[in-house]
Amino acid sequence: MTSHIKAWHDEYKTWKGGPYSLELLGPGHKKGRLLDAGCGGGKYSLPLRMRGFDVTAIDVSLKALKIAGDRSAGRKLDITFLAANIYTMPFRNAYFDVIWCYGVLQHLLLKERELAMIEFWRILKEGGLLFIEVFGEGDMRYGGNEIEHNTFSRKNGIIYHYFNKNELEGLLKSFSHRIIESRKEKRFDGRAYTRHTISAIAKKIIK
Repeated sequence: MTSHIKAWHDEYKTWKGGPYSLELLGPGHKKGRLLDAGCGGGKYSLPLRMRGFDVTAIDVSLKALKIAGDRSAGRKLDITFLAANIYTMPFRNAYFDVIWCYGVLQHLLLKERELAMIEFWRILKEGGLLFIEVFGEGDMRYGGNEIEHNTFSRKNGIIYHYFNKNELEGLLKSFSHRIIESRKEKRFDGRAYTRHTISAIAKKIIK
């Protein structure tokens, strides 16, 4: 396992959770098998299960999986948690109806991102949906020690990649997809900053 993946083991020693949104999912979505690809402490896994999905959640951090598992058990939610990365997944072809991947692709290197998209296509059923959210290159957190184009390494060993719309569309070339960009202004100490995210809803269609 490479160092930027191992870094997540330490990151979750101080994890405190955070806000979440299922807005992209919308109401009345058909339920089925859903993969939370890079679940962390279960921020999305739990509400997705409460929405009625049959949730399997994976992450590279055993600490994160322990947090998510404890939170799930505390709410008596039946969720399967597995240790795995998203670019070599232990699932059979066409197994999932939905894949949820929020805030994960941005922490991978270029080759890993490409492999993850191949895996998403492989394990998703025909007509299945893939939901993605990533940082955009206009984000206030952009910058650092650049190791690949628009990819930076932090002191904690975790990497951050910042996408543009064309790049995400390129990764989704095998899918029918819709891209949504969001820029929100945040103020800290009287100064304005931008949080830039790019989301996608993609559908697997075999031509």
